[in-house]
Amino acid sequence: MIDVTGWAPEPEETTETIDPGPALALAGVLDTEPPSGHLPPLWQWLHFLDRVPRRDLGPDGHPREGRFLPPIPDRRRMFAGGRLTVHEPIRFGDTVTRRAELAGTALKQGRSGEMLFVTVRHTFLRGGTAIAVEEQDLVYRSGDPAAAPAAISYEAPEASAEWLLPFAADPVTLFRFSALTYNAHRIHYDEAYATTVEGHAGLVVHGPLLAILCLEPPRRAGHAVGELSFRARRPVYARQPFAVTGSPAGDLAIRAPGDTTAMTAHVSINRLTEPAPGA
Repeated sequence: MIDVTGWAPEPEETTETIDPGPALALAGVLDTEPPSGHLPPLWQWLHFLDRVPRRDLGPDGHPREGRFLPPIPDRRRMFAGGRLTVHEPIRFGDTVTRRAELAGTALKQGRSGEMLFVTVRHTFLRGGTAIAVEEQDLVYRSGDPAAAPAAISYEAPEASAEWLLPFAADPVTLFRFSALTYNAHRIHYDEAYATTVEGHAGLVVHGPLLAILCLEPPRRAGHAVGELSFRARRPVYARQPFAVTGSPAGDLAIRAPGDTTAMTAHVSINRLTEPAPGA
């Protein structure tokens, strides 16, 4: 039984000067032109990284301990979704402080047992002023993994929309994104571990990568996103073709093989910005 009674971690602050190098590298992973002048929404995930020593990692590649990691045994982590409000963009060269705090917890009963939902809030400050606020929803399970899923499809989904971005993440893409975000979770690069220990059908495409891809159509169209929310619904696996669909109305989704929706997102578009990447 999951019990986090008394778990109340204190807020934590980290300060970093925003270098354009990581954004240039991510643009290469996405095979697109790099952003100019500031970080696109969610690209702050390339910064404020927790670089723990190897001796402090657990068997899954994640840190064994951490301020916002719940104290439960045999912890298994899933990325569930989040929200972001952008007041002002994070510019290259800015010195930004990220204030992290526990925003809430909720214990729920799922098909495979108890699940602990943890929401962590990140407030980004420049010169003491909040310029963006992000909340991440993470799900933790304790104990054995769920049963392995049925065979998965590698047939491209049928998708049509005003905005349409097809994509497929091969193991090299997953490796490069793991390196950029300093994410050592083995489900993204160790296929034997992902399938035999965690019960997945293959290497798992990072939830944050899917969320970033959801925002690529408006970014490439030259739009500024002021608010966004997203929810992960089903995993996508390496080599599976999928497509980001959406329109300027603000609703986006990731359509995966088997007529499934892997992620949904909604964005609030403020205005047209500078020319789109590559324009």
